Amino acid sequence: METIKCGANPYLPIWEHVPDGEPRVFNYNGEERVYVYGSHDTETDRFCGKDYVVWSAPSDDLTDWRYDGVCFNSPNGSILYAPDVVEKNGTYYMYAALDEGERIVVAKSDKPMGPFENPVETELGFDPAILVDDDGRVYAYWGFTRSFCAELNEDMATIKEGTMVVDMIGHCDGRKWGNNDTLARDNEFSFFEASSIRKFNDKYIFIYSKKINYSDSKNGLYENMNSFLDYCFSDSPTGGFKHGGTVSDNAGDKILMPSGDMDRAYEKCNNHGSIIEIKGQWYVFYHRRTGQTSYARQAMLEPIDIAMDKNGNVYMGRVEYKDGEPISAIEAEMTSQGAYTAGLDAFKMINAGFACHLMPSNDRPYIIPVYEKTDELSPVVNIKNNSSVGFKYLNFGKCSPNGITVVFNGISKGRCEVLIDSPNGEVIAEFDIDNEGNDNHTEHIYELCGKVTGKHAVYFRFFGNDECICEFYGFGFNA
Repeated sequence: METIKCGANPYLPIWEHVPDGEPRVFNYNGEERVYVYGSHDTETDRFCGKDYVVWSAPSDDLTDWRYDGVCFNSPNGSILYAPDVVEKNGTYYMYAALDEGERIVVAKSDKPMGPFENPVETELGFDPAILVDDDGRVYAYWGFTRSFCAELNEDMATIKEGTMVVDMIGHCDGRKWGNNDTLARDNEFSFFEASSIRKFNDKYIFIYSKKINYSDSKNGLYENMNSFLDYCFSDSPTGGFKHGGTVSDNAGDKILMPSGDMDRAYEKCNNHGSIIEIKGQWYVFYHRRTGQTSYARQAMLEPIDIAMDKNGNVYMGRVEYKDGEPISAIEAEMTSQGAYTAGLDAFKMINAGFACHLMPSNDRPYIIPVYEKTDELSPVVNIKNNSSVGFKYLNFGKCSPNGITVVFNGISKGRCEVLIDSPNGEVIAEFDIDNEGNDNHTEHIYELCGKVTGKHAVYFRFFGNDECICEFYGFGFNA
């Protein structure tokens, strides 16, 4: 059975860990491609690594990602945090974050895939973001718990005198920075890090990581949660921003619990990314965590709507309309399908590492990170009684399958139900799990007890004792 390797979520190969992704569309040598530049989680015991790699895909096929190689190496051996890349007058500029983001240099290339060379010191700070505006003026944005912006000089490195803005939007931290700072914590904007800047029509859209400092369990919000990518918008590149909302949250679906509180379907971590228009469709690029730490993050993408009402307010994510006018928006779903917007092909092997639902949160199953280049499946482990593992969405087409192939390694006795649409939905297959007495994962084929066509979420719910029941590697349906 053919295995889906690229284009799902995560959209890069399962062994690649590129968080903080800044997507850019560049036309080079007559070909329009989407390029992703991010940090590189290769250290395994801390954030990021000592090089940047670049991946790209044709703008008309976001399932066909190509590795374009290492585009920048740390010149002093330090850890590189999130970069950004822009093009001006045929030259590509990479803003690289040395010394764990404390020192920003700009390097140049005549190609979007690099290599970026001859780094020059800049006057910018943590998580730099760059906008080359329609009139050729260049603006920079940066900050950690406090947002800054400024216009750059022609050298693309130094700040034009008198243009720096401090606290462009409200910050998440209640500290004061100096005698002239009178801003306290701002719970609406609550800027944390991950600056990114884009334009939609004539509006400047600022995307950033929001951190909340309060709990609201009824809405699945908890203190120090920083899994959000929020956005705000303005008619000016350097101020007057109005908060719009959240466009992405890597904590996954909100799950209503018997207590009346909301839980989250996936383990949260920091978030960083941006929006981009590709062939008339807007997307949000972001990242999620795997494993039991935040040091193996993976690049994700979701299609989004973006609209502006007659008063100039911008809505992003899943937009609701009334009489043709946008009136509200909620964040994009976190899915397994990624660029396969019609749903993953249910008749191909689906890697368990594509799961977007891992419950319960108090003893959560998790995906084992894979770092070596391999075509092997990435298992979900720590599966115990009442664990559920979910995938959104699969496309079954018009003909129902008659069976399912499940790849797992049985560890103790248990049972599994395969359900559609929700972890409590219709059961379409069920099977027993036994200790197989070895460490090898094998394929198991089962008949379906129900029919399914069209596009559906698929969930696996496991029952057993308090021991781990199995290691779950993947599945696919049989015609």
